[in-house]
Amino acid sequence: MAHITFVPVVLILTLLQYKTLFSTGLANGQPDVVDELGLHNDLQITKYDSRVILSWNNNLTEEETKKYSVKYILSYTFFNTSYERKERLQEKKKIIRLELHSGFNAKVKTQLFAKETEELIKESVWTECTYKAPPVYIQNLSCIIYNISFFNCTWHVKAEAPADIQIFFSYRQTGKYFECQQYIQNARKKNIGCHMKGIYFQPSRKIKLNISVTDLKNNSRGLSYYKALLPQKIEKLNPPINVSVSLENRSIKIHWKPPPTIGSASNNCFMYQVKITDHKIVNVAAEKYEYPLHRPAKKYTAQVRAKKEVCIRNEIWSDWSEPVIIHDGKLSCIYHS
Repeated sequence: MAHITFVPVVLILTLLQYKTLFSTGLANGQPDVVDELGLHNDLQITKYDSRVILSWNNNLTEEETKKYSVKYILSYTFFNTSYERKERLQEKKKIIRLELHSGFNAKVKTQLFAKETEELIKESVWTECTYKAPPVYIQNLSCIIYNISFFNCTWHVKAEAPADIQIFFSYRQTGKYFECQQYIQNARKKNIGCHMKGIYFQPSRKIKLNISVTDLKNNSRGLSYYKALLPQKIEKLNPPINVSVSLENRSIKIHWKPPPTIGSASNNCFMYQVKITDHKIVNVAAEKYEYPLHRPAKKYTAQVRAKKEVCIRNEIWSDWSEPVIIHDGKLSCIYHS
C-alpha cells in the first residue's frame, strides 16, 4: 500500500506585497487592472513514496478566473545542484521525483493573461518553500545494459552513512519484480553494485529501480530510493559487426552492419564513428565510409564504433571494432584474446 505523508514545509510568503503590471489597453482608454488585495499562493507538500506532490491555492475570485486566463510559473532547484528547473503550468500542482536528491527549494507565482491577446495583466509575488528529504546515503548511481541481457548498476556509499547499514537493490518492469542476482562489495563489505545476467528488457518500458537501506543492527528496513530509467538510453551496444575493408581506386572503403540491440534495429537509429590512423574521427550515418589514400605505401588502421542516436537519445558509445590494418596494399586484422 502506498504511504502518504503530509509534510510541514518552510514557507516564505509575503501576503501584503504585490506587483501590478499595467495593460497596454490603457492607451485605448480601458481601465487598468489593479491588484488591490494582492495575489498570493498557499503551498502544501505531500510526500508519496518516491514522489513529492507540490500543490497550491490562490485567492483569485470567481470573477477573475472567468475573465482571465490563469497560469502559474513554478521554479525549483534540487539541493547541491545549480540547475534551475522552470515550468509554466495550468494545473495547481506538480509531481517532483526526488530520486537521489535530499530536497529542493521551490517557488510559485500566479499570472493573469487577457484571454483574447494573451497579454500579461498582473502577477503575484513569488511564494517560496523548502523541502528537506530524509538523508540520502548513496551517490553516483550509474547503470548500463550490455550484451543484450546483462545489467550492471553501481553506486557509492557516502562517508557519513551509518556503519550498521547495508544497501539492497531490486527493480520492476511491466509489473514484474527482480532482486539483485550478484552484489559487488567494497572493502567494508558494503554493497556498492549489482550484476545481473539473462535479463529480458522491454525497451520502451521504464525500469523502476528500488535501492533500499537496511539497518543490520536492528534488522529493520529504513530508507528507500527510487529512480526510473529507459532501457534503450542506458544500453551499451557491441561494436558493429561484419566489418569489411577494401582498397579500390586509391581509397579505403569500409562497410559494416549494425550490432544487435534490445530496441529498434532500424538502420536509421544508429550513429557511427570511423577512426583511421592520422585522420580525425568521423561521424557517419550510413553503414559505409570511403577515405582517399594520399600515401598508398603508408600503414593505416581502421576501426568503427556505434551508438543509438536518432530513434532514441543514447550517449554511450560501443567499444571500437577489431582494428583492420592496411599496409602496402594488403589487409590484415588484429584479434585480441
